[in-house]
This record gives sequence, structure tokens and C-alpha cells, in this order.
Amino acid sequence: MSPSASPRSRDRILGNLESIYREAYERAKAASDQVRMADLDAAYQREQLLLEVLLDIRDALTSLPAVAEPGTGKTPGPDPITALETIHRITRLR
Repeated sequence: MSPSASPRSRDRILGNLESIYREAYERAKAASDQVRMADLDAAYQREQLLLEVLLDIRDALTSLPAVAEPGTGKTPGPDPITALETIHRITRLR
């Protein structure tokens, strides 16, 4: 993603996921395919959870304070070490 491009909103991403699964679910329902409907329901829930975790990581990384380059005053972006620590903290199993 280019620096000037803004990330897609959480609602838009999750809405797109729902739309994709809803279309497939409706096709399975029209075919009276109960097994496929159950599989799609489980897959949707799993994908939604994974997407929400990824979006949480994205939000955490984009909210990190930028670190100025010494002597230039320019801020190139979030500190990579801080970003890794944030990912580790988010994904740590309890």
C-alpha cells in the first residue's frame, strides 16, 4: 500500500467477507445442501475471527508513534522493533 493510500475500513472489509459467504450460502440453501450450508457457516465464523485479529494488528501497528531519524527530523514510520513487540504482545498465548 502506498503511503498516501488509506487502509480500507474494518466495516468494509468485514462486509465484503459477509457478502462473499452470504452468496455461497444462498446458493447452497437453494440447492438444499445442508452440509454445505453448515460448512460455509463454520468457515465464515473462522474467517471473520482471523480477519478481526489481522485488523487488530493493523490498527495497533498504524497507531504506533513514528520515530524521527536522527539529525533529519523526518519520521519514516513506526519503529520496526516496537511493531514486532506489539505483534508479539497481541499474539501471545495466555
